[in-house]
Amino acid sequence: MSTRRPLYGWLTSEAISITGTRVSMIALPWFVLTTTGSPAKTGLVALAEMLPMVLLKVLGGPVIDRVGARRVSISCDLLSVLVVGSVPLLYHSGHLSFPLFLLLVALAGALRGPGDGAKHALVPALVDSAGVPMERATGLGSTVERGASMLGAAFAGGLIAVIGPANALIVDAGSFLLSAVVLGWATRGMGAAVREEGAAEPAYRQQLAEGWRFLRGDRVLLGIAVMVALTNFLDIAWATVLVPVWASESGGGAAAIGLLFAVFSGASVVGAMCAAAWGERLPRYRIYLLAFLLTGLPRFAVMAFDVPLWWVLAVSVAGGFASGFINPILGAVMYERIPSPLVGRVTSLTTAMCFALMPLGGLLGGVLVSSWGLTAAMLAIGAAYFVVTMAPAFDPRWRQMDDRPATSDRARENAPVRA
Repeated sequence: MSTRRPLYGWLTSEAISITGTRVSMIALPWFVLTTTGSPAKTGLVALAEMLPMVLLKVLGGPVIDRVGARRVSISCDLLSVLVVGSVPLLYHSGHLSFPLFLLLVALAGALRGPGDGAKHALVPALVDSAGVPMERATGLGSTVERGASMLGAAFAGGLIAVIGPANALIVDAGSFLLSAVVLGWATRGMGAAVREEGAAEPAYRQQLAEGWRFLRGDRVLLGIAVMVALTNFLDIAWATVLVPVWASESGGGAAAIGLLFAVFSGASVVGAMCAAAWGERLPRYRIYLLAFLLTGLPRFAVMAFDVPLWWVLAVSVAGGFASGFINPILGAVMYERIPSPLVGRVTSLTTAMCFALMPLGGLLGGVLVSSWGLTAAMLAIGAAYFVVTMAPAFDPRWRQMDDRPATSDRARENAPVRA
């Protein structure tokens, strides 16, 4: 009998977790700036968190498949309570040196990598339990992600202003605890993966290599991972450098930045909700191309020239709405193509690839604006975005995105069954 409690519990846990993540994303750099006054140290802290997160996303995949995504997710959240919560405690007691702070941030990133990977690896089991189409689950997940990101950033800003960045990290630690409790309650009974009786446990390195071989052999999955890695790279350049420079040169200031991101995010939430409602009936391949046509080059092009703010906001509404369809479609394609025994490894590898280039995005934006000016930088990055996202139009294999669950069911049945 199907039950939707695990799915809705997972969505609630995700909303709590993402809100807490947004608090730490703002609180950590602000904490470093206010206590050290050093932009260089602030950048070092961001690097200290990102590198172990990406590395452990890759290395944690076999562990997720061995012990179960639920157990890894809850364990990482509970350990994160201790790691993140120790930062304000040590700071207020006068025992928080900068090297120790870097170590704690690195540990937090190392736990977030497999923790996030495990949460994603739960999705196929949640869909089976709820008896809903994959697009419904990925659409709801994307809605929660975008909505919690938008509201969480606003909540974080107000929270830090009232209680300070150090105390805000206590709230972040509490969000890990609450997320673990909700997920544990909602998914009880969904234990670790079951191994065939008498089956030998493969070596860790063999399992890791097995995940990579599968990803490398599926040109659609590998293409999605590469494409998202490149678009994330370009999006970071846009969001962290190009948009602030545009706001400064246009005279809109910080208010224009906030309005732009709020409009884009709000429209993307609506798009993700529509994808959750109707995604199962839509042609994925054509929607993918149309969505990226609307959300890609137009926003770069309109900001490259001196146009009224309402033009920029109108393009942001269209682009944001279209962007809401992208993650549900790509997520459904990925989960349906990955055999059950490999879900942890392959999803961890793909998300790690998607994150890998993001730290370099700001560097790209800064170099291009400094060398060419804002208009040329906007057009160059927008053109690159167009090429990256439209390349699938010339590769017939990407039409396999329209293959529905029967294809993925055969892949899962033919896969070796291991924990």
